[in-house]
Amino acid sequence: MRSAFRWTVAALTAGPEPGYGAVMATVLLFHHAQGQTPGFLAFADDLRAAGHAVHAPDLYDGGTFRDLSEGVAYAEKVGFPEIIRRGSEAAEELPADIVYAGFSLGVLPAQALAQTRPGARGALFFHSCVPPSEFGTAWPAAVPLQIHMMDADAWTEVDRPVAQALVEQIPTAELFIYPGSTHLFADPSLGDYDEEAAALLKQRTFAFLRRVGQTL
Repeated sequence: MRSAFRWTVAALTAGPEPGYGAVMATVLLFHHAQGQTPGFLAFADDLRAAGHAVHAPDLYDGGTFRDLSEGVAYAEKVGFPEIIRRGSEAAEELPADIVYAGFSLGVLPAQALAQTRPGARGALFFHSCVPPSEFGTAWPAAVPLQIHMMDADAWTEVDRPVAQALVEQIPTAELFIYPGSTHLFADPSLGDYDEEAAALLKQRTFAFLRRVGQTL
């Protein structure tokens, strides 16, 4: 049995990924519970600067929240099924062979689409993962998947065992665990930001998109 997750302490000093040239992927990227923060939008712009076509729909109709708990409360008020529906609606005008990506709350529509919309090129889950059974189907074995979480993040106590079980079952799935306890550690506009872990997450994201883009 292969390892269900990978520790990253030594890899935090890894050098930058080489340039990607003309290789690109189309990415549908969903924001976290605090909305389209400046840090989320900057992440989307970084992917575009690397040559990828990134669509980042606003699931909150312009709303943003300074506190994660407030954002989660708003999402609960809207309803998670509605969040997923809005995400699915955003995908309707896009081709099938794209990468679905989401931060925390955004994993819900990203995972729903990756599992139920045929043709997914790959999926990227940042800070969250739910049981595939939530969407009435198994994970498509041919769809590559990366999951990124922090080791002591209280928000992922339930999600992490789900992610570990998923990578044990799916040969194309990877789970990367980063040292630390913050949740939205890849968003530079929030207090959870961890510069080293965020840099490594971004590096691995670029490498993943390069791999799936090469098959286009």
